[in-house]
Amino acid sequence: MTDAPADGYRDRFGTEISRSGRFFYALIRGAIHLFSRLWFRLEIVGHEHIPASGAFIVAPVHRSNLDTPVISAITHRRLRYMGKESLWKTRFGAWFFTSLGGFPVERGTADRGALRACQAVLERGEPLVMFPEGTRQFGPVVQPELMHDGPAFVASRAKAPILPVGIGGSERAMPKHAKFVRPTKMTIVIGPLIPAPAGADGGRTPRRAIAETTEQLRIEIQRLFDEAQRRAGA
Repeated sequence: MTDAPADGYRDRFGTEISRSGRFFYALIRGAIHLFSRLWFRLEIVGHEHIPASGAFIVAPVHRSNLDTPVISAITHRRLRYMGKESLWKTRFGAWFFTSLGGFPVERGTADRGALRACQAVLERGEPLVMFPEGTRQFGPVVQPELMHDGPAFVASRAKAPILPVGIGGSERAMPKHAKFVRPTKMTIVIGPLIPAPAGADGGRTPRRAIAETTEQLRIEIQRLFDEAQRRAGA
């Protein structure tokens, strides 16, 4: 690993960022949190389940483009997100997106490449956001066939727990093709940590164990989503 430049960057995952970058993240997160409290009357339930330190995977339900920024309100720690590598081509772009918690993943590469990048972030002790449904979905049901094993797989490799999260009211606040964000109530409900799937005899994790953890995650996300929707009146 090479010495960090003067601005604080050490590697492509942005593990070490400048003081200005840390301040920028705190500023943007604070603005999002304040806006969400005022505009969406955001309610967050289950703070006690969030680890104060160490790596974990935040696994929210995904119903709106609002989910990504709003989820940052659950913790003061910098959450990490995947982003397409082209966003990091310029020095300012690298600073901007890394400061906001992004890390580059080459577009069009195999899923395993992206999963290895996620694993590397967790191994640095940072919290990572992975939407287990993949892209944004619609409706009140978390469909089993739309769930991805990615969070469980990465959790097993990095030995990191998964934090299930339900977000209620976001689809109503900003549905597909909406041009404006509606001032409707939103609620985030956070559930207990789900342990990483264990390997057989401490070795490689069987595919069955990963699938079982994914199903456990789906059931828990559905429960939290139902509660969040109820609290939000959605």
